[in-house]
Amino acid sequence: MLFRGNISPLSPSLRFNLKTRTPRRNLTVSSRTSLDYPLSISDEALESRGFILRRTAEGLNLEGLNKVFVAVGFPRRDPEKIRVALEHTDSMVWVEQRKSQKAVAFARATGDGVFNAIIWDVVVDPSFQGIGLGKAVVERLIEDLVGRGISNIALYSEPRVLGFYRPLGFVSDPDGIRGMVYSRKQKTK
Repeated sequence: MLFRGNISPLSPSLRFNLKTRTPRRNLTVSSRTSLDYPLSISDEALESRGFILRRTAEGLNLEGLNKVFVAVGFPRRDPEKIRVALEHTDSMVWVEQRKSQKAVAFARATGDGVFNAIIWDVVVDPSFQGIGLGKAVVERLIEDLVGRGISNIALYSEPRVLGFYRPLGFVSDPDGIRGMVYSRKQKTK
C-alpha cells in the first residue's frame, strides 16, 4: 500500500565498511528543515538505554541485518545485494545495541534527490519491539529527508502495521492516487 506524508561468529567479509564516505546528494529544495513534532526519544536517551544511533552503513553487519529482516517476516536476502542496495541509499538510520554490537532497528530511503523519497526496510528485531526504536529510526529518517527539502515521502506497508505510521504523519494518499507495482506474473484467463 502506498502512503505519503509531508514531512557463532559472522564473517568479516559481510561487514559493510566504508573507508571513504560517499558524498551525499544535495536534496535541499524547500525551506522546511524540521519535523512538525519533537522526536519521541532523544539520541541521549537512546544512548542511556544502551543503544547507539547510526546514520551510515559503516560497521553494519549485513548478515546480522539479514537475520532481523528474516525475524520480522521478510525473505532472506543475498548480503551482496543488500550491500549494493545500501550503496544506492540516500539516507539510512539504524540502531545498534551497545552490549551485543548488533543492529536491532533499521530503516532507509531512496529517491530522486529533489522531490520524492521512498522509505524501505523499516525493521525492528522482535526482541526489541515496543520500546520506541522503530519510531526513533523513522522519525530521524523523515527529519533528514525533510531537512533536505524532500516534500513527498512515501512508503509501502502491510495493512497490519498501518497504525504505526499514522502518528508519524503518514496517510493514505490524500489525492486518492493508488499505487501500483510491476509484476512479472502472468495473468491466468
